[in-house]
Amino acid sequence: MLTAPQIPAESEFRFRARLFTRWSDEDMQGVLNNAVYLSLCEEARYRYFDELGLVGGDRHFPFVLLQSNVRFLAPGRGPAEVEVALRTTHLGGKSFQQAYRIRPVEGEEVWAEAEAVLVCWDPVRRGSAPVPEELREAVARFEGIPARGDGD
Repeated sequence: MLTAPQIPAESEFRFRARLFTRWSDEDMQGVLNNAVYLSLCEEARYRYFDELGLVGGDRHFPFVLLQSNVRFLAPGRGPAEVEVALRTTHLGGKSFQQAYRIRPVEGEEVWAEAEAVLVCWDPVRRGSAPVPEELREAVARFEGIPARGDGD
């Protein structure tokens, strides 16, 4: 049996992105296709790191998605303006974890909760790399979490 994503309390989220779904995001059931939720998390992740000054211009994500876990709580419908709450919950040596909560701006019903493990990546060596200090310090400061986590 799969375990539900470990999502912080609503008050612990310090970042929220407002995004839009499109009518074409709905599947034949008239609800948002499951892949749309990961795209919403990805767009929120970009905006999070952009707000921290860590992407944009010639700067790109220094990490790749290792694992994700999405729990669908209510059928989303589009087109709609949605809020994706995002929190980095752990910083490891080569990876970090994030949590997400997705809901429509109009209404309180949560459509999905998700978590992701992202591993820092060296594209030349094609292998994992340490979390860059600039990323580590900016995220720890923003989130109020330890800059050095246990393990990876």
